[in-house]
Amino acid sequence: MPKMAVTPVLLALNVAIFGLMLAWGIHPMQPAIDDLIRWGANYGPKTTQGEWWRMFTCMFLHIGLLHLLFNMVALWNVGGFMERLLGSTGFLVLYVVAGLLGSVASVAWNPFVISAGASGAIFGLLGAGLILEFEATGRLAGNYLTLIIVNLVFTFAIPGISIGGHIGGLIGGIVGALVLTRFGRGRARTFADIGALHTAGLIAIGVVSVVIAYWRVRGLA
Repeated sequence: MPKMAVTPVLLALNVAIFGLMLAWGIHPMQPAIDDLIRWGANYGPKTTQGEWWRMFTCMFLHIGLLHLLFNMVALWNVGGFMERLLGSTGFLVLYVVAGLLGSVASVAWNPFVISAGASGAIFGLLGAGLILEFEATGRLAGNYLTLIIVNLVFTFAIPGISIGGHIGGLIGGIVGALVLTRFGRGRARTFADIGALHTAGLIAIGVVSVVIAYWRVRGLA
């Protein structure tokens, strides 16, 4: 299997940004809402009024030390395996697309929720793992389905979590994995196997999600 190249970089970026926030004087456990928005959190009234870059920056921003810790442990464990399976390029494209879909789903679900963190992209990795595990074993009832159910329970049970962001990322990962495996007709793609058609399919997921989010929130945010 290929070595990890992207996962450590993603982890380092998340930690570095949190370190910069601390150096700026932001509270390590409960950052203020204004500070989160200033640093690039996803927030409907800002995101839908020309600041679409927030859908990307929010993926590297965390709401406190515990939030960062939980997501980085998940990223290292799930991301490391998925990168070795898909190859660095395929993993990175899937991660970003799932994260973006989680961001736009968060806005579409509730434009006035402050959302941030890598959890949307991580849910995408779990969704992709579900498809790849099904392709390998022929059954859905496996490790990834269990992880998804447990994490969805926490998503709905704990107040303040972006439900739309998690579900959107999960859907993005599932659809992305289906694109990479030609909807079950081929094995998981590695870097060498990913062609223009697969890349275009993943990009299309991101474009369609942005259009849906804009249609959903127009006139609301």
